[in-house]
Amino acid sequence: MKKIGIVLRYSNLKDGRDILYLGDMIRRTIQKAGGFIIPIVQVQDVNYNSTRWNEFDELLEDEKEIVEEYLNMVDGVIFPGGFKLTPYDKYVLNRCVELDKRVLGICLGMQLLCSYDRNFKVEKNNSNINHYQDNDDDLTHRIKIKKNTKLYEILKKEEIEVNSFHNYHVAEPTEGLVINATSEDNNIEGVELKDKTFIMGIQWHPEISYDFDENSKKIIDYFIKVCGK
Repeated sequence: MKKIGIVLRYSNLKDGRDILYLGDMIRRTIQKAGGFIIPIVQVQDVNYNSTRWNEFDELLEDEKEIVEEYLNMVDGVIFPGGFKLTPYDKYVLNRCVELDKRVLGICLGMQLLCSYDRNFKVEKNNSNINHYQDNDDDLTHRIKIKKNTKLYEILKKEEIEVNSFHNYHVAEPTEGLVINATSEDNNIEGVELKDKTFIMGIQWHPEISYDFDENSKKIIDYFIKVCGK
């Protein structure tokens, strides 16, 4: 069984208490696909919700060692969607790139991948394409997939429909990334890192549409499969 690390996300409860969480939909999907989930828990003694990006200290050596222990335990890492990124996310991603660890970035995770060696920057969506649908049961817009990319190799299609749950998009990815998919309004919908076994980010949520969309299932299943190589 492939061991899949999932980086926890940040939120708070209605009573104000802060939590780290793993979304239930991605838990269920990865388990259906045959993955054994290992949560990658944040290691710094800070409040990840309230601390601003530029207020984080560098990881201490013993904190970095904990990250290494997590990465030694897993065959691949998922950076899921969410509402906030921190330097910790960026550090874990950088180590994954250095180790050629298999990576799937979803929505916010794709945006993290787009900026892994530069400052994180996104722009608010401004088009007539619906990029934030109001339910989990539909696919909402089409994307174009470029040939000669890993994504095309997986799907064997130049155009598919996807779901969409994001208010912001990446204007320009970091150097070394290949844009493998774009939306009808030319927003970046997918990227992959050259010269690595499998480091890919996609703007949509295949874990949400895994049960009813063959393309979403192919992406998740391929990721789990390649984690065993």
